[in-house]
Amino acid sequence: MAEIRFISTATVVPKNPRGTTTRMELTPWELQFLPHGPIQKGLLFRSPKLLLQEDGFIMGHLKNSLERTLDSFYPLAGRLGTAVNGDDDTTCFFISCNGAGVPFIHAAADGVTVGDVLDPVYVPDHIVSSFFPLNGARKNYHGVAEPLLAVQVTELVDGIFIGCTMNHVVADGTSFWHFFNSWSEISRGSDMISRYSPIFERGSMPVRIPQSALVFSGLPSSPTHERVFHFRKETIAGLKAKANAETATDRISSLQALLAHFWRSVTRNRRLPEDQETTYMLQIGMRSRVDPPLPEQYFGAAVQAGIVTMKVGELLELGLGRVAWKMNEMISTFTEEEASKFCESWAKNPRPVLPREMVVSNALMASSSPRFNVYGNDFGWGWGRPVAVRSGGGNKCDGKTTIFEGSEEGSIDIEACLSPSTLEAMMEDAEFMNAVTL
Repeated sequence: MAEIRFISTATVVPKNPRGTTTRMELTPWELQFLPHGPIQKGLLFRSPKLLLQEDGFIMGHLKNSLERTLDSFYPLAGRLGTAVNGDDDTTCFFISCNGAGVPFIHAAADGVTVGDVLDPVYVPDHIVSSFFPLNGARKNYHGVAEPLLAVQVTELVDGIFIGCTMNHVVADGTSFWHFFNSWSEISRGSDMISRYSPIFERGSMPVRIPQSALVFSGLPSSPTHERVFHFRKETIAGLKAKANAETATDRISSLQALLAHFWRSVTRNRRLPEDQETTYMLQIGMRSRVDPPLPEQYFGAAVQAGIVTMKVGELLELGLGRVAWKMNEMISTFTEEEASKFCESWAKNPRPVLPREMVVSNALMASSSPRFNVYGNDFGWGWGRPVAVRSGGGNKCDGKTTIFEGSEEGSIDIEACLSPSTLEAMMEDAEFMNAVTL
């Protein structure tokens, strides 16, 4: 990691929490993330040197605006709680809204510029990882003793990076960016969150997890590099049109066409045997798929994993449209009935999916979404829009892909964590790189 100089650490607590709940039960959608790492996402801003010289005032303002934001998002200042049931040797996890607080860390990366983060072909993870708090081998179940949210604001020579680490049991990507968007709005002068305040209410009962299901292990380790591939709106539209034309439909989405294009290139350049199976795991948002739908402002984790499986030879021979259609078909199976079935089954037989069970040498996993508002986060102080979004080291492994909206309207970025040999081969793959904007 880069050499980081820590300037100060404070604990921020909500001053006037807009809720009186002291305990919030967790759903199967949330409990499935216990053995996984937290969400780590952050934004990079250019900042004039004159503004950086006012860092004491700015840091005070950011802490104050975070405190006001936590009034609405008060459970994030709590911890995970546990109740051990002696009658059947099980444990219940819940959110304890105890106001223990959110660490706010002010740091400096002396000598590091915005260009040092953006210019290299590969993401300089030794630099980027240092911009996030709560690094290391932490897992979500550590939230019993550690913060559910931590913030680090790092000064660069000519910029600022705001990094957040949030426990994945209490939030998915939708909720993570709901919080981030709300904080930036409060920071730039709003008295209240204009769009919508979070809703934490749940109708769930405590889920009893056997002690035998609470034996966790981490991700396997293998050498990887990371690169951000940028796809322009026009290119994505061309891939979508091609995929739909090949399958005589209009139901394939832009993202399905883009991910199919990406999957085919990764598989081609991994040089896998044609009779071997390859999979792409997608996180399916479930808020709108239940009946009645969860409100847009529901705060928590409401996702299920969906898996597309194909033979390598089939994936490469059938073409873009057929691969994208396979994704479309898989996603369409996630109905209200499937959601109820998953939650009821999981509650009866709890089994958090271990990270190592999700990682195989010929798989891809996707997280995040281009629908999340990343580049609308203006914290004020003349920083303007962020120039980039980056993720931390949590849950990174060979095959992990993180999807963000691009900096231009309608564009999409794929942050790919892959083996060095695969990434090198992809950059020589004309069929793939013709769609990439350098």
